[in-house]
Amino acid sequence: MLNHYRPRPGQLLFGVICAISLIILFTPDSGVPSAPPGTDKVVHFVLFAALAGGGIAARIPLLPLAAGLVGYAALSEVLQAVLPLGRSGNVQDALVDVLGAVAALLVIAVGRTVLRGRRTTG
Repeated sequence: MLNHYRPRPGQLLFGVICAISLIILFTPDSGVPSAPPGTDKVVHFVLFAALAGGGIAARIPLLPLAAGLVGYAALSEVLQAVLPLGRSGNVQDALVDVLGAVAALLVIAVGRTVLRGRRTTG
């Protein structure tokens, strides 16, 4: 008998990426390694790109996924500012988060379009 409640690999991947994001975004300042200036922006971009890709792999519909990622970007920065983590919320980080998610969703959309075109013409 099929187990309809067993998670698919894409859902597991998305769950792992979400857990990683919680660790990255909510580690107290004392646990954040030092890095060259601007590295945090790269981390934010890549993290939210990975969340977007993982959400697509988990088959989350596009609009709820995009809205959720925008909300998570904003909420994470607010929480960093108000929780006793020694970190500060940053509007620029939230914008980079959204850019990372949008970039990943666009790359996936273009990739799907290209693959679909190859199937019909090849």
